Amino acid sequence: MPSSPRFVRVLFAVAALLVAMLSYQCGAALAKQLFPAVGAQGATAYRLGLAALVLLAWRRPWRRAHDRAGRRALWGYGLAIGAMNLVFYLSLRTIPLGIAVALEFAGPLALALLGARRPLDFVWLALAVAGLALLLPFGGEVRALDPVGVAYALAAGVGWAAYIVLGQRAGRAYGADAVTLGTSIAALLAVPVGVAHAGMALLSPALLPFALGVALLSSALPYTLEMIAMTRLPARSFGTLLSLEPAIAALAGVAFLGERLSLAQWTAIAAIVAAAAGTTLALRRPADEPPA
Repeated sequence: MPSSPRFVRVLFAVAALLVAMLSYQCGAALAKQLFPAVGAQGATAYRLGLAALVLLAWRRPWRRAHDRAGRRALWGYGLAIGAMNLVFYLSLRTIPLGIAVALEFAGPLALALLGARRPLDFVWLALAVAGLALLLPFGGEVRALDPVGVAYALAAGVGWAAYIVLGQRAGRAYGADAVTLGTSIAALLAVPVGVAHAGMALLSPALLPFALGVALLSSALPYTLEMIAMTRLPARSFGTLLSLEPAIAALAGVAFLGERLSLAQWTAIAAIVAAAAGTTLALRRPADEPPA
Protein backbone atom coordinates (compact mmCIF):
# COMPACT_ATOMS: atom_id res chain seq x y z
CA MET A 1 0.00 0.00 0.00
CA PRO A 2 1.29 3.51 -0.81
CA SER A 3 0.45 4.59 2.75
CA SER A 4 2.51 1.83 4.38
CA PRO A 5 5.21 2.92 6.85
CA ARG A 6 7.91 1.67 4.49
CA PHE A 7 6.64 3.73 1.56
CA VAL A 8 6.26 6.84 3.74
CA ARG A 9 9.84 6.34 4.91
CA VAL A 10 11.02 6.06 1.31
CA LEU A 11 9.14 9.20 0.26
CA PHE A 12 10.65 11.11 3.18
CA ALA A 13 14.14 9.96 2.22
CA VAL A 14 13.62 10.93 -1.43
CA ALA A 15 12.26 14.36 -0.45
CA ALA A 16 15.25 14.96 1.82
CA LEU A 17 17.61 14.03 -1.02
CA LEU A 18 15.87 16.38 -3.47
CA VAL A 19 16.13 19.34 -1.07
CA ALA A 20 19.78 18.45 -0.43
CA MET A 21 20.62 18.47 -4.13
CA LEU A 22 18.86 21.80 -4.71
CA SER A 23 20.66 23.36 -1.74
CA TYR A 24 24.01 21.94 -2.86
CA GLN A 25 23.82 23.42 -6.36
CA CYS A 26 22.64 26.83 -5.14
CA GLY A 27 25.63 26.83 -2.79
CA ALA A 28 27.98 25.81 -5.62
CA ALA A 29 26.75 28.70 -7.78
CA LEU A 30 27.31 31.08 -4.85
CA ALA A 31 30.77 29.64 -4.17
CA LYS A 32 31.85 30.30 -7.75
CA GLN A 33 31.35 34.00 -7.06
CA LEU A 34 34.05 33.76 -4.38
CA PHE A 35 36.70 32.36 -6.73
CA PRO A 36 38.10 35.75 -7.87
CA ALA A 37 38.74 36.77 -4.25
CA VAL A 38 39.97 33.57 -2.56
CA GLY A 39 40.23 30.96 -5.32
CA ALA A 40 38.66 27.53 -5.41
CA GLN A 41 40.83 26.43 -2.49
CA GLY A 42 39.69 29.33 -0.31
CA ALA A 43 36.03 28.73 -1.20
CA THR A 44 36.42 25.09 -0.16
CA ALA A 45 37.99 26.17 3.14
CA TYR A 46 35.10 28.54 3.76
CA ARG A 47 32.56 25.89 2.93
CA LEU A 48 33.89 23.06 5.07
CA GLY A 49 35.47 25.10 7.88
CA LEU A 50 32.39 27.20 8.63
CA ALA A 51 30.04 24.24 8.11
CA ALA A 52 32.04 22.22 10.66
CA LEU A 53 31.78 25.05 13.21
CA VAL A 54 28.02 25.37 12.68
CA LEU A 55 27.43 21.62 12.97
CA LEU A 56 29.68 21.26 16.03
CA ALA A 57 27.84 24.08 17.81
CA TRP A 58 24.49 22.54 16.93
CA ARG A 59 25.10 18.82 17.49
CA ARG A 60 27.87 18.84 20.16
CA PRO A 61 28.77 15.22 19.37
CA TRP A 62 31.27 14.94 22.25
CA ARG A 63 28.32 14.60 24.64
CA ARG A 64 27.49 11.14 23.27
CA ALA A 65 29.43 7.89 23.34
CA HIS A 66 30.11 6.25 19.98
CA ASP A 67 31.19 2.82 18.86
CA ARG A 68 34.88 2.97 17.96
CA ALA A 69 34.44 0.12 15.50
CA GLY A 70 33.21 2.61 12.89
CA ARG A 71 36.11 5.02 13.26
CA ARG A 72 37.88 3.97 10.06
CA ALA A 73 34.68 4.42 8.03
CA LEU A 74 34.17 7.83 9.64
CA TRP A 75 37.65 9.04 8.74
CA GLY A 76 37.28 7.68 5.22
CA TYR A 77 33.92 9.45 4.92
CA GLY A 78 35.36 12.74 6.15
CA LEU A 79 38.44 12.61 3.93
CA ALA A 80 36.22 11.73 0.96
CA ILE A 81 34.13 14.85 1.66
CA GLY A 82 37.23 17.04 1.84
CA ALA A 83 38.93 15.69 -1.28
CA MET A 84 35.69 15.58 -3.29
CA ASN A 85 34.84 19.20 -2.56
CA LEU A 86 38.35 20.48 -3.19
CA VAL A 87 38.78 18.89 -6.61
CA PHE A 88 35.18 19.73 -7.60
CA TYR A 89 35.70 23.43 -6.90
CA LEU A 90 39.00 23.28 -8.78
CA SER A 91 37.09 21.92 -11.78
CA LEU A 92 34.63 24.84 -11.62
CA ARG A 93 37.45 27.29 -12.36
CA THR A 94 37.54 26.22 -16.00
CA ILE A 95 34.39 24.24 -16.93
CA PRO A 96 30.66 25.08 -16.49
CA LEU A 97 28.76 23.96 -13.39
CA GLY A 98 26.36 21.64 -15.24
CA ILE A 99 29.18 19.95 -17.17
CA ALA A 100 31.29 19.53 -14.02
CA VAL A 101 28.45 17.84 -12.15
CA ALA A 102 27.63 15.63 -15.14
CA LEU A 103 31.23 14.40 -15.20
CA GLU A 104 31.33 14.06 -11.41
CA PHE A 105 28.20 11.92 -11.54
CA ALA A 106 30.25 9.15 -13.21
CA GLY A 107 31.11 7.99 -9.67
CA PRO A 108 27.56 7.45 -8.34
CA LEU A 109 26.50 6.06 -11.72
CA ALA A 110 29.25 3.43 -11.61
CA LEU A 111 28.11 2.55 -8.09
CA ALA A 112 24.54 2.13 -9.29
CA LEU A 113 25.66 -0.07 -12.20
CA LEU A 114 27.59 -2.34 -9.84
CA GLY A 115 24.45 -2.86 -7.74
CA ALA A 116 21.95 -3.36 -10.58
CA ARG A 117 20.15 -6.72 -10.53
CA ARG A 118 16.79 -6.63 -12.31
CA PRO A 119 16.29 -5.89 -16.03
CA LEU A 120 14.21 -2.81 -15.13
CA ASP A 121 17.16 -1.43 -13.14
CA PHE A 122 19.22 -1.34 -16.32
CA VAL A 123 16.41 0.46 -18.17
CA TRP A 124 16.44 3.32 -15.66
CA LEU A 125 20.22 3.40 -15.63
CA ALA A 126 20.35 3.46 -19.44
CA LEU A 127 17.93 6.39 -19.44
CA ALA A 128 20.08 8.22 -16.91
CA VAL A 129 23.23 7.56 -18.97
CA ALA A 130 21.50 8.86 -22.12
CA GLY A 131 20.48 12.00 -20.28
CA LEU A 132 23.99 12.56 -18.97
CA ALA A 133 25.42 12.09 -22.45
CA LEU A 134 23.08 14.76 -23.80
CA LEU A 135 24.18 17.16 -21.07
CA LEU A 136 27.77 16.97 -22.28
CA PRO A 137 28.89 19.04 -25.28
CA PHE A 138 30.24 17.19 -28.30
CA GLY A 139 32.14 18.05 -31.45
CA GLY A 140 34.11 21.29 -31.36
CA GLU A 141 32.79 22.23 -27.93
CA VAL A 142 34.15 19.13 -26.23
CA ARG A 143 37.66 19.97 -27.45
CA ALA A 144 37.26 23.40 -25.85
CA LEU A 145 36.76 21.86 -22.40
CA ASP A 146 39.83 22.27 -20.22
CA PRO A 147 41.34 18.77 -19.78
CA VAL A 148 42.59 19.62 -16.30
CA GLY A 149 39.11 20.74 -15.28
CA VAL A 150 37.65 17.54 -16.71
CA ALA A 151 40.21 15.47 -14.76
CA TYR A 152 39.32 17.30 -11.53
CA ALA A 153 35.60 16.66 -12.12
CA LEU A 154 36.20 12.94 -12.74
CA ALA A 155 38.34 12.75 -9.60
CA ALA A 156 35.43 14.32 -7.71
CA GLY A 157 33.29 11.48 -9.06
CA VAL A 158 35.58 8.94 -7.40
CA GLY A 159 35.26 10.88 -4.15
CA TRP A 160 31.48 11.01 -4.53
CA ALA A 161 31.23 7.22 -4.84
CA ALA A 162 33.45 6.79 -1.76
CA TYR A 163 31.30 9.35 0.08
CA ILE A 164 28.16 7.26 -0.57
CA VAL A 165 29.63 3.92 0.50
CA LEU A 166 31.59 5.17 3.52
CA GLY A 167 28.82 7.59 4.53
CA GLN A 168 26.37 4.72 4.92
CA ARG A 169 28.83 2.85 7.13
CA ALA A 170 29.63 5.93 9.20
CA GLY A 171 25.93 6.72 9.51
CA ARG A 172 25.21 3.29 10.97
CA ALA A 173 28.00 3.67 13.52
CA TYR A 174 27.57 7.33 14.48
CA GLY A 175 24.01 8.20 13.52
CA ALA A 176 23.29 11.88 12.94
CA ASP A 177 26.68 12.78 14.44
CA ALA A 178 28.41 11.23 11.41
CA VAL A 179 27.75 14.38 9.36
CA THR A 180 29.21 16.67 12.02
CA LEU A 181 32.28 14.54 12.64
CA GLY A 182 32.82 13.81 8.94
CA THR A 183 32.60 17.49 8.00
CA SER A 184 35.06 18.34 10.76
CA ILE A 185 37.52 15.79 9.40
CA ALA A 186 37.01 17.22 5.91
CA ALA A 187 37.79 20.69 7.25
CA LEU A 188 41.13 19.40 8.58
CA LEU A 189 42.05 18.65 4.97
CA ALA A 190 40.51 21.67 3.22
CA VAL A 191 41.23 24.57 5.58
CA PRO A 192 45.07 24.33 5.51
CA VAL A 193 44.97 24.15 1.69
CA GLY A 194 42.71 27.19 1.55
CA VAL A 195 44.82 29.20 3.99
CA ALA A 196 47.99 28.37 2.07
CA HIS A 197 46.38 29.64 -1.15
CA ALA A 198 44.33 32.66 -0.02
CA GLY A 199 46.01 33.70 3.23
CA MET A 200 44.54 36.73 5.02
CA ALA A 201 41.96 37.28 2.26
CA LEU A 202 39.85 34.65 3.99
CA LEU A 203 39.33 37.05 6.91
CA SER A 204 37.77 39.78 4.77
CA PRO A 205 34.53 40.93 6.51
CA ALA A 206 32.90 41.59 3.14
CA LEU A 207 33.27 37.93 2.14
CA LEU A 208 32.12 36.29 5.37
CA PRO A 209 28.33 36.56 4.75
CA PHE A 210 28.76 34.88 1.35
CA ALA A 211 31.07 32.29 2.89
CA LEU A 212 28.51 31.45 5.58
CA GLY A 213 25.84 31.08 2.89
CA VAL A 214 28.09 28.66 0.98
CA ALA A 215 28.77 26.66 4.16
CA LEU A 216 25.09 26.32 5.03
CA LEU A 217 23.78 25.68 1.51
CA SER A 218 26.61 23.45 0.28
CA SER A 219 27.54 21.44 3.37
CA ALA A 220 25.64 21.80 6.66
CA LEU A 221 22.13 21.41 5.23
CA PRO A 222 22.65 19.01 2.28
CA TYR A 223 25.00 16.64 4.11
CA THR A 224 22.53 16.34 6.98
CA LEU A 225 19.67 15.62 4.57
CA GLU A 226 21.76 13.21 2.50
CA MET A 227 22.64 11.23 5.63
CA ILE A 228 18.90 10.86 6.27
CA ALA A 229 18.44 9.58 2.73
CA MET A 230 21.48 7.31 2.46
CA THR A 231 20.64 5.46 5.69
CA ARG A 232 17.12 4.74 4.41
CA LEU A 233 17.77 3.88 0.75
CA PRO A 234 19.84 1.11 -0.89
CA ALA A 235 23.18 2.29 -2.30
CA ARG A 236 22.02 1.38 -5.82
CA SER A 237 18.87 3.45 -5.56
CA PHE A 238 20.60 6.34 -3.82
CA GLY A 239 23.18 6.48 -6.62
CA THR A 240 20.56 6.39 -9.37
CA LEU A 241 18.42 9.08 -7.73
CA LEU A 242 21.49 11.30 -7.69
CA SER A 243 21.14 11.40 -11.48
CA LEU A 244 18.99 14.46 -10.81
CA GLU A 245 22.10 16.33 -9.67
CA PRO A 246 23.39 17.36 -13.14
CA ALA A 247 19.91 18.55 -14.12
CA ILE A 248 19.64 20.67 -10.98
CA ALA A 249 23.15 21.98 -11.58
CA ALA A 250 22.24 22.98 -15.13
CA LEU A 251 19.17 24.82 -13.85
CA ALA A 252 21.26 26.55 -11.18
CA GLY A 253 23.68 27.62 -13.90
CA VAL A 254 20.78 29.18 -15.82
CA ALA A 255 19.36 30.93 -12.76
CA PHE A 256 22.53 32.18 -11.07
CA LEU A 257 25.39 32.11 -13.58
CA GLY A 258 23.65 33.08 -16.82
CA GLU A 259 24.40 29.77 -18.56
CA ARG A 260 22.04 28.77 -21.38
CA LEU A 261 20.69 25.30 -22.16
CA SER A 262 20.14 23.85 -25.61
CA LEU A 263 17.09 21.79 -26.61
CA ALA A 264 19.20 18.63 -26.29
CA GLN A 265 20.12 19.57 -22.73
CA TRP A 266 16.48 20.17 -21.79
CA THR A 267 15.73 16.74 -23.27
CA ALA A 268 18.51 15.35 -21.07
CA ILE A 269 16.89 16.85 -17.99
CA ALA A 270 13.58 15.17 -18.86
CA ALA A 271 15.34 11.81 -19.32
CA ILE A 272 17.16 12.10 -16.01
CA VAL A 273 14.01 13.09 -14.13
CA ALA A 274 12.21 10.08 -15.66
CA ALA A 275 15.04 7.75 -14.58
CA ALA A 276 14.96 9.11 -11.04
CA ALA A 277 11.15 8.81 -10.87
CA GLY A 278 11.30 5.22 -12.16
CA THR A 279 13.85 4.30 -9.53
CA THR A 280 11.73 5.87 -6.79
CA LEU A 281 8.66 3.89 -7.83
CA ALA A 282 10.72 0.69 -7.94
CA LEU A 283 11.60 1.22 -4.28
CA ARG A 284 8.01 0.38 -3.33
CA ARG A 285 8.69 -3.27 -4.08
CA PRO A 286 9.26 -5.41 -0.97
CA ALA A 287 12.02 -7.31 -2.75
CA ASP A 288 14.35 -4.33 -2.60
CA GLU A 289 17.41 -4.78 -0.48
CA PRO A 290 17.94 -2.77 2.75
CA PRO A 291 20.53 0.04 2.92
CA ALA A 292 23.96 -1.26 2.00
